[in-house]
Amino acid sequence: MLVVSKNSNLLEQDPYRYSLQDIPEPNLYREFFPYDEVPKISFNFRQCPIGMPEEIWITDTTFRDGQQSRVPYTKKQMVDLYKMLSRLSGPKGIIRQTEFFVYDKKDKEALLECMDLGLQFPEITTWIRANKKDFQMVKDLGVKETGILVSCSDYHIFKKRKLTRQQAMDEYLDTVDQAFSAGIIPRCHLEDITRADFYGFVVPFVNALMEKSRQAGIPVKIRACDTMGYGIPYTGVALPRSVPGIIYGLQHYSDVKSQQLEWHGHNDFYKAVSNATCAWLYGASAVNCSLLGIGERTGNVPLEAMVFEYASLKGTMDQMEPTVITEIARYYKKEIGYHVPEMTPFVGRNFNVTRAGIHADGLMKDEEIYNIFDTEKILKRAPEVAVSNTSGLAGIVYWMNNYYELSGENCVTKKDSIVEQLKNWVDEQYNGGRQTVISDEELDTQVQKIAPCKYHSFF
Repeated sequence: MLVVSKNSNLLEQDPYRYSLQDIPEPNLYREFFPYDEVPKISFNFRQCPIGMPEEIWITDTTFRDGQQSRVPYTKKQMVDLYKMLSRLSGPKGIIRQTEFFVYDKKDKEALLECMDLGLQFPEITTWIRANKKDFQMVKDLGVKETGILVSCSDYHIFKKRKLTRQQAMDEYLDTVDQAFSAGIIPRCHLEDITRADFYGFVVPFVNALMEKSRQAGIPVKIRACDTMGYGIPYTGVALPRSVPGIIYGLQHYSDVKSQQLEWHGHNDFYKAVSNATCAWLYGASAVNCSLLGIGERTGNVPLEAMVFEYASLKGTMDQMEPTVITEIARYYKKEIGYHVPEMTPFVGRNFNVTRAGIHADGLMKDEEIYNIFDTEKILKRAPEVAVSNTSGLAGIVYWMNNYYELSGENCVTKKDSIVEQLKNWVDEQYNGGRQTVISDEELDTQVQKIAPCKYHSFF
């Protein structure tokens, strides 16, 4: 039977309706995941069409998944970060939602205080256990949407839950009915989808979810969770690891609309950002992130990275305020006491620091030669030059004014005693045979010896 596809607007064969394969033993895809070897990437050369939605956005899990690998945030820290997320998001709500835990008194108080701010974006959602009491609690809090866990790989269904696929599916669908009864939009977290039997469990389960959604008149959201970071963004990769295949399949075989489809990735194999971008390109409207990528094991998709991916794909910031990213990085260091690795893009101490002597010379002549973009304008982070034997007094002045963010009458000049003393110390280092550039920490130590407590770095 030929039908007009809602996705391509072309005549297509009515897609095959996959049914649940309730197998007696788990399919662990040992050919891909031998465990005693590095996981393997298999190609079947099937190509999925790129189809980025007209509207894409970011969702946040800083206060949920982002708290699972660090000391929990205080209530004040959560409220402060929520305000900054709202400013970064801008009036169009590019950072559309953020999710909270609701079991700890502190988390619940933070959620309520954030709601009382009356900010439109990001919308506050939750993550709860799948029972009637929790659904009612969320409704009483005034939250319209919540995430619920629906693990979909046989690793979880058979080995962790000790269920059959049919039993798991029945339990999950009953949970969604409870959400509908409470008038809550369920966001189904398909945990471990990159190790799941896509056509034997994921598609038939999501088909059942979509049918229940139609009957209830309440949308169901699907979060495809790359729990272990196994997702692969390359074209032609075989399922279950293919990100294009997962997103295309959920749309094509389960009729999940782009605005109901979200990607949640982890960075175990350094592919978190590329996988999230791939999910956008192939049809998911939302990608789930955390501030600075902080999260379980190797972390989540860094939210600040996807701000720049969005701007690169759309050709505009759409009124987001990226300078807030620098404020957030400083807040993590000063108020939270979190050390951001120096080489971290956009937020690390050294992300726009030039260390090679020949590069520094070029940067001082024209910063565009060795700076990725106007970091002063976009992030309020002027490019910096590391100090070496060729820096001279000018290089010391440049370093101090940038490192300590001195401006106006507070700027140092070549005539200042501290600059001369620091230059003499640098010369001593290289006269003694040193070959490498001098680190910020070494220079700061010398500055504190020369002028204790007078200069302070914000990173």
